[in-house]
Amino acid sequence: MSKNLNPITSITSAYSRKQVEDHEIDLAAFASRAISIGEVGANLTSDQKFFILQRLNYDNLISLEDLPVAATFMIEKIENLEISEALEILREVIVEFDDDFNFPEEDLNLIKRLIALAPSNEGKDIKTKLEFQIDSKKSDSKTSTDSQEDVVENYNSSEENGTNFYEIVDWNLQVRLEAAINAYHSPYPEVRSVTDPYDDPSTPAETLRAYVIGIIWLAIGAFINQFFSQRQPGISLSTSVAQIFLYPSGELWYRIFPDVTVPLGKFSFRLNPGPWTYKEQMFATVIFSVAAGTQYISYNVYTQKIYYGNEWVTWGYQVLLSLSTNFLGFGFAGILRRFACYPVKAIWPVILPTIALNRALLHPERKENINGWTISRYFFFFSTFGGSFLYFWFPNYLFGALSYFNWMTWIKPDNFNLAMITGSIKGLGLNPIPTFDLNMIFMNSPLVVPWYTQANTYARMLLAFPIICAIFWTNSKWAGFMPINSNALFDNKGKRYQVSKILNDKGLLDKENYEKYGPPFYSAANLVVYGTFFAIYPFSVFYEVIVRWKALKDNCIQVYRTIKDFRTPILEKLNDPHCRMMSRYKEVPEWCFLVILVISIVLAILCVELYPTETPVWAIFFAIGINFVFLIPLTLLQSSTGWGFGLNVLVELIIGYALPGNSQALMIIKAFGYNIDGQAQNYISDQKMAHYAKIPPRALFRGQILAVFVGSFIGLAVMNWQISSMKDICDPNNRQKFTCPGATTYFSASVLWGTIGPKKVFGGLYPVLQYCFLIGFLLVFPALAFKWYAPRKWSRNFQPSIFMGGFLNYAPYNLSYYTGSLYLSFAFMYYVKKKYLTWWEKYNFILSGGVEAGLAFSGIIIFFAVQYHDKSISWWGNNVSYEGIDGGNPPQSRLFAAEDAPDGYFGPRIGHFP
Repeated sequence: MSKNLNPITSITSAYSRKQVEDHEIDLAAFASRAISIGEVGANLTSDQKFFILQRLNYDNLISLEDLPVAATFMIEKIENLEISEALEILREVIVEFDDDFNFPEEDLNLIKRLIALAPSNEGKDIKTKLEFQIDSKKSDSKTSTDSQEDVVENYNSSEENGTNFYEIVDWNLQVRLEAAINAYHSPYPEVRSVTDPYDDPSTPAETLRAYVIGIIWLAIGAFINQFFSQRQPGISLSTSVAQIFLYPSGELWYRIFPDVTVPLGKFSFRLNPGPWTYKEQMFATVIFSVAAGTQYISYNVYTQKIYYGNEWVTWGYQVLLSLSTNFLGFGFAGILRRFACYPVKAIWPVILPTIALNRALLHPERKENINGWTISRYFFFFSTFGGSFLYFWFPNYLFGALSYFNWMTWIKPDNFNLAMITGSIKGLGLNPIPTFDLNMIFMNSPLVVPWYTQANTYARMLLAFPIICAIFWTNSKWAGFMPINSNALFDNKGKRYQVSKILNDKGLLDKENYEKYGPPFYSAANLVVYGTFFAIYPFSVFYEVIVRWKALKDNCIQVYRTIKDFRTPILEKLNDPHCRMMSRYKEVPEWCFLVILVISIVLAILCVELYPTETPVWAIFFAIGINFVFLIPLTLLQSSTGWGFGLNVLVELIIGYALPGNSQALMIIKAFGYNIDGQAQNYISDQKMAHYAKIPPRALFRGQILAVFVGSFIGLAVMNWQISSMKDICDPNNRQKFTCPGATTYFSASVLWGTIGPKKVFGGLYPVLQYCFLIGFLLVFPALAFKWYAPRKWSRNFQPSIFMGGFLNYAPYNLSYYTGSLYLSFAFMYYVKKKYLTWWEKYNFILSGGVEAGLAFSGIIIFFAVQYHDKSISWWGNNVSYEGIDGGNPPQSRLFAAEDAPDGYFGPRIGHFP
């Protein structure tokens, strides 16, 4: 684009919303001068412009002499949109979003009324209908020739009196306004608050400095996240947090390095291509995001080296396992693009804070007064960052009782029932005020995940609570002889199960030793967790497929058409505004993903063949096949709700039947079975983030591949250092909270479903679990009936998959980890969002990112400063939470094998073990 182009002219130069040029602007032209309210929308009255600004949540601008670029863009589009095209757009919206629980109900009702009342409302005057809302005298509507003083006065008047844009006050304007929001921006306020309705293709994205800065912070983030992954609860340097350090790094590069071109033939690049851009920031962010998280195969490494003591788990084995599991998911991401990236309904709520913070850092911010708040996003981030950083010293080091605030057990620390019911550490956590630890409160992303997701999850946890209690206090399946809420395995004397007693020198089940030692047993909470897992697989697949059948069918048809017409990029066939903008850039060919897939399969085969894994090659192809079946429905669920689950339990069950007595094979195939879908979803969520930011797909592809390769090695290095250097890691009584909750669960599953096998579990130990599959399938029908026939105000937000998922949050976690999240989610994701939407759109995600940033860096400094070399402070505030039964003191079970069980042990009799 020409940099001499008039800013407004660059908006109105195209002819149709289906042309990519209709969604593009020249940002350099906009940066050259300010655009005032009087310069835009020449054919709109001042009242109409105010109404548009309010609808787009720009009604808090202190000055109208320098409009935000997005506001200028939207006003121009609304002005030039034809009524016939606007009605066509709105009719498409109703068809597409009528059953979408993320689409605001008020917006949907307004659109329906606009269409229904078209003949009687077209052309009526906005001033007449707004006179009860705008405190001004009745007069002819002001035109664009009004003075700037009149414009500001009228604008302030409308702001003070709270114009209600859900009332039809100017049919002609509102039809175009609602249509433009959907045709040029997004139907979701969450997405509108963090994205732009335009693109400038000339903005640099894939630059050398973006690669270098992104990789440096990837290394830092991979270290932090892997290091604290074995803590309960974990501490993480999230993507939202990393950006605050990417930005000054980019600015520093811009100020230090010269602007020279490095000649490398056609790959020549500029060392310093000008100011650090929004797209560069997002590109570096994606490099961080895609590979800085915890590697799933870390559970394999910790379990095999700590719990099993496998000396053959060398660096070479770990590298092959890591690269093959990570990149297999990448290969599957090529399929997922059409289902969970390009569709407008694939919001991916978890990525919105990341984009929000990037906008706060890189976008010029106009002065606003929002409910008395005039501070910038940037200042607000650092304020919350500093407060969170300082505060975390109290619950994490100085006053530990603020973290596990099990105050109800302090009344009588030795009361067993009180500890089991209300305890935060060893109990079920039924406590209305369970913690003041922001790390625990923010563990469930209360300012990111939608309110209905939080509410559904917590409601199911409350429902699971009495079931766990009933199993425990009735001693069903010997649960009373074990702790109520543990994810560990126990032997028939109530002690931690020692799997080495039943294994031969190859790590396989030794039947003779097994007959002497006996089978392992689950706690009451763990039984409920596994029963839910078995029920949720058939339920979620059938329910999601039926409810989303139309969308799935349309996507399948689209895939078929794409294959048939493979020369035409898929993005050029979609009318979603973000897809229109992205159609400017070349897509990644399908064969690229196929090549990644083939290479990953080869690495996987080498992994199981070169090392004594006792794993057949066919099992790898089984893991690939089962992921292919479940890939789309599970990803669709997560892309729209922010909640999802993996295939780990289903895979371990099937492999347990196919390869009985083989825990090594189960762990390896479980890593493939879970990580293929998990990584594919990770890549797709990052692709969606790049989609919103208009990062060219091929640049994204290259950046993701490099990031995953580098991140894999960093994660492996951290794992091996922890295992060799950290004292008492994975000990259940580790006071630094490095109890390895994930690795413990992984180990327990490998023993019960691998070494023992599901045949013994279902046939003798826990036969009821096999019927959970049938229960899950049967629950589909009442859930569908409620969804289809219940009152809309209840059924629209009904998400039974999430509701069932609440059962999965026990063992070792409990209600105390989710209660604070529920409170905060209601406050911000429901009340503030509903009553103060403008404040919520500007500050909510910034608040989330600031708190998480403070926690991450505070946790790192605290650990290496005063915990790695123990400098703990012993006083009541740090000791009280651990002084009673809830702190781990005996008794931890209701019954005792030596006293209450025949022959001194519980469970099946010796000689009759399943």
